[in-house]
Amino acid sequence: MNCFFLESGPPGSYHGSFSDTIRKEPRHETFRNQPPHPRGHALLRPHGFRLPPFAFYAPADWRRVRPRAVEIFDLGLGWDITDFGSGRFRQVGLILFTIRNGRSGPGVPKTYAEKIMRVGVGQVTPIHFHWHKMEDIINRGGGDLVLRLWNADRQERLARTPVEVSVDGIRRTVKAGGRVVLNRANPSASPRGSTTNSSPRGRRPWWEVSMVNDDAHDNRFYRPAGRFPEVEEDVAQEFLLCTDFRRFVHGEA
Repeated sequence: MNCFFLESGPPGSYHGSFSDTIRKEPRHETFRNQPPHPRGHALLRPHGFRLPPFAFYAPADWRRVRPRAVEIFDLGLGWDITDFGSGRFRQVGLILFTIRNGRSGPGVPKTYAEKIMRVGVGQVTPIHFHWHKMEDIINRGGGDLVLRLWNADRQERLARTPVEVSVDGIRRTVKAGGRVVLNRANPSASPRGSTTNSSPRGRRPWWEVSMVNDDAHDNRFYRPAGRFPEVEEDVAQEFLLCTDFRRFVHGEA
């Protein structure tokens, strides 16, 4: 099978069960409990990058632009936070911002996507692959981003065969479960299989440039995972996640 699994996080395996809800603890670091404009820009400014204005729209702003923001709503652009249903965000989770995206099928002019992601120290992304999406993973934030790679067999299990990966255009072969470290010397990789990403030296941003992103139909997790778990709000909502847009499309907020 021409695909492989991806996992991100510090060295070590991911273990745990999955629930359906993110519970926000008082010190839980999310971009809702604390305004993202200083935090988001501070994270990206050293790398010469600024988020688009809609990253910091309040609900009142979204109501004002709703008729003109169809692309943002339909394609799920903007903030996205997930613990993959684990209930343990600090250990298993990811903060993302989708800058651009398209849609598969005829008549859609945009066939590519771009995301910024942040993984914390000791935080992993569950092992997974995509049936259709090809992607480049790019470390523009410094530090080390560790990828662990496996092929998927015909039953979509972890295979024991060597994995080929392109790192900055140079083909490499690593053993099953082997690591590829992305840093300033080797910043990008094009994995085809099963991968793990980690940033053990600090909270760093990394980029994904890919074909159209379809989280609803194109994620295959090695263990069952919830990509968009329910969020229990414990403070007044200040900024929206991409999963909140449905209410605005239907005029419920």
